[in-house]
Amino acid sequence: MYLVTLLGNLLIILATISDSHLHTPMYFFLSNLSFADICFISTTVPKMLVNIQSQSRVITYAVCITQMCFFVLFEALNSLLLIVMAYDRFVAICHPLHYTVIMSPWLCGLLVLASWIIIVSLFYGTSLGVYFSSAPTQNSHSSAAASVMYTVVTPMLNPFIYSLRNKDIKRALNRFIRVMPFFRKCL
Repeated sequence: MYLVTLLGNLLIILATISDSHLHTPMYFFLSNLSFADICFISTTVPKMLVNIQSQSRVITYAVCITQMCFFVLFEALNSLLLIVMAYDRFVAICHPLHYTVIMSPWLCGLLVLASWIIIVSLFYGTSLGVYFSSAPTQNSHSSAAASVMYTVVTPMLNPFIYSLRNKDIKRALNRFIRVMPFFRKCL
């Protein structure tokens, strides 16, 4: 599942970068969401895989805090990028004649930058406070299953939900795969 997530999101990023038809605000936000998903899943899953392989559940306090901080950072970035994407679609539907003026490259970059800044200033502190103040009260097996669904399944499905059903992305991926000899050998 980890490799599918990495590959799916990486393909979205590469297709968006390589195809000039996809240099629009919607695909700019989708590629940023794919990057955030790669970072999000990469904060927890590698350590989890090592723990499963070694049959060890040991993690140092410093590594735990670092992992949690990056986890919160990238999850909050995902949420904010989804909000920005919703705004982009709202403008495209409700103001189609003014879309290119409203969603200028400058504004798109500013929205992504603002997403990062809001995360650092708002979500980081509050999430740390909530995390440290709560006591574990749930069953560990149900918590583990919920954690896997939240941290692994959602980032894996995002490329399929937001991009791979899209004709423009499919066309760009086909062009990209035809151009890149490495991908032709794998398929």
